[in-house]
Amino acid sequence: MSINVFHLPDLGEGLTEADILHWLVAEGDTVAMDQPIVEVETAKSAVEIPSPFEGTVHKLHGTEGETLTVGQSLISVSDGAEAPASEDAPAPTAEASAAESDDSPEPTQGASYREEERAGTHPSAEESADDESDESSGNVLIGYGTTSGGSSRRRRRGKSARTSGGSATGQSGAASHTHDALTAAPRMAPTVISPLVRKLAKEHGVDITALTGTGPGGLIMRQDIRAAMDQVDDQRRRSDAAGPAPTGLATAPPAPPAPAAPAPWPANASDPGHSTVPTRGGAAPAAAAAAASSNVGGTHGQDVDSRTGLTVAQREPVKGVRKAISDAMTRSRTEIPEATIWVDVDATELLNLRASYKAKDPENAPSLLALLARFTLAGLRAYPQLCSRIETHEDGTRSIARFDGVNLGLAVESERGLLVPNLRNADKLSTLELNQRMREVIEVARSGKASPSELSGSTFTLNNYGVFGTDGATPIINHPEVGILGIGRIIDKPWVVNGELAVRKVTTLTLAFDHRVCDGGSAGGFLRFIADAVEDPTSAFLRM
Repeated sequence: MSINVFHLPDLGEGLTEADILHWLVAEGDTVAMDQPIVEVETAKSAVEIPSPFEGTVHKLHGTEGETLTVGQSLISVSDGAEAPASEDAPAPTAEASAAESDDSPEPTQGASYREEERAGTHPSAEESADDESDESSGNVLIGYGTTSGGSSRRRRRGKSARTSGGSATGQSGAASHTHDALTAAPRMAPTVISPLVRKLAKEHGVDITALTGTGPGGLIMRQDIRAAMDQVDDQRRRSDAAGPAPTGLATAPPAPPAPAAPAPWPANASDPGHSTVPTRGGAAPAAAAAAASSNVGGTHGQDVDSRTGLTVAQREPVKGVRKAISDAMTRSRTEIPEATIWVDVDATELLNLRASYKAKDPENAPSLLALLARFTLAGLRAYPQLCSRIETHEDGTRSIARFDGVNLGLAVESERGLLVPNLRNADKLSTLELNQRMREVIEVARSGKASPSELSGSTFTLNNYGVFGTDGATPIINHPEVGILGIGRIIDKPWVVNGELAVRKVTTLTLAFDHRVCDGGSAGGFLRFIADAVEDPTSAFLRM
């Protein structure tokens, strides 16, 4: 019987760790290849990870709520098959057996990481005939290939060879031979590394076996899935003019394990930052950890803060999405010298225009946010300084990169915290398409199903905090962008119209911008452009 250890894969976008939300299997359960085994939360989203192995769950290497880094052991799966014993090979010792099932990667695993990654996508020519009739999943995680019926067998042969006492030199030579054979062989299964790409294809009914990847070595990227979705939408739009067409923009090594934590502070220690939350990887004895856990409330069942003298009601670890938000806000305020300007705007005519749209076509009438997004995109075309980025090079010099197009970010409040999904190539969408795509990305973000790529890559952000009943704010720029537009609530206010006092629908528009790339004149011109469009939307649409 061989034990296959599945390590936390690279989930893309430079993510180096993930929190275990829920195990979907238990030790002793039987799992099939590609069956979801665990739901994890990264700094970007919550995703389900499928198993690259089939067999019986031998061990779960983590508890719910624990944080694992990329490359750490996630789950061990037993294939239930007895490994053939060689007559010349000595019987494995107890120490070897223990080392074989240890949580840490085997010594040769790092050397053969790339061979394993390719193993699921490029079977050798001599194996192709045997595997031709076998069923292939086509699902490949970084470092864990699954393909036409042979991946697990190849891994078992490698493991058996190690158990039989093969030298490290022999293993290296075998790995080199395997690498040459695999890279020379024709591709038999789609090259898909990210489980997020595979999930996106499944949700939208895209057949990845029919795709040719644009990534290195034919790797299928998220943009390839979206391009396939676009083709279907284009065909549908040609047959039905009302169909919206979303558009995609063609566009880290494992972290070291956390250091051992010192023994927990005693409950009566005068440490204002004292936290009783156990640290993963800590070296405290089990008895001390149990004592600390039972003494969270202090000597008399209360955790008293030494600085304020108040009882601490709850301590919440800063991790996952909350950690990502904290880091992003801190970085923005630390690195960006931002300035803020605002203007009150009469939105009466904009509300009247939307009311007329809604009367004509209630189902497809664009929302106010979609109309404001259209004005924002037009403003960015007129003032491209606000759709750029400061880049710092290796020699310390800086440059300003301006983009040909806009990925419009939308600040969305969700149960998991503040998220910023974005519309790729938003400037190429019509108002109706913009309205439809905004609804889709906001719904996906609030449901917690947005992928890392959908939550990154924006070039300018729109923040509608008016839904919370607030008139204005000083929004924080979404680093590394250089501007963010805030929209307050629309309320009745006294307003002078043609020299007479009237009650009008008024809102406040606020712009925070990076003063390194944009001066007050350009920022004021951009904000005034949008304000004029809001006050006279009919004329504005004629100019767009």
